[in-house]
Amino acid sequence: MEERVYFYIPKVEELTYRQKIMSQPDTMSYNKGYDVSYEGYHKDTGCIDFPKNKWMDWYFNRVNNKPEYFYAYIAKKEDNSFIGEVNLYFNDNKKWYDMGIVLEAKYRGKGYSLEALKKLMKVAFNEYNALAVHNYFEITRQSAITIHKAVGFNMINEVNGIVELLITREDYFDKFPTSSNLHGKGK
Repeated sequence: MEERVYFYIPKVEELTYRQKIMSQPDTMSYNKGYDVSYEGYHKDTGCIDFPKNKWMDWYFNRVNNKPEYFYAYIAKKEDNSFIGEVNLYFNDNKKWYDMGIVLEAKYRGKGYSLEALKKLMKVAFNEYNALAVHNYFEITRQSAITIHKAVGFNMINEVNGIVELLITREDYFDKFPTSSNLHGKGK
């Protein structure tokens, strides 16, 4: 299958796209209804305020901050338009990377998430030398579970409607043996 997406590391001034998707109720609906104390979180929509005065600190914490964080936009090759974002962040307590992927609602169901998740795992295991990657979300998000399993994640826990998924370095290279394993054992 021809690759349709690539990762683009945004510049600070390009965080307008992140601000846009974080404020789209249809894109952020998966995030609504939680009792969290995250500044700028809107429980009724799942949206998160991302004001310009927060960009610089956020950027220098999250972007190009290897090996602690990886952040990129998902872009379509055909027209270079942004369609979502991906991230990895090292969990020092668990010694794995937690991950996130947000695809704009209008691009869901078209195979972009699967392709982006495969690319993100390639970054995690080949560039960040991860030992494992972890994600968690509602068990009702069956399409997300299916996509994660297709990439090699295994369900490791389910409590109160939240499922945890994990892919180890070994799982990844067993599933994708042609992916280069340039870095040996991993972080």
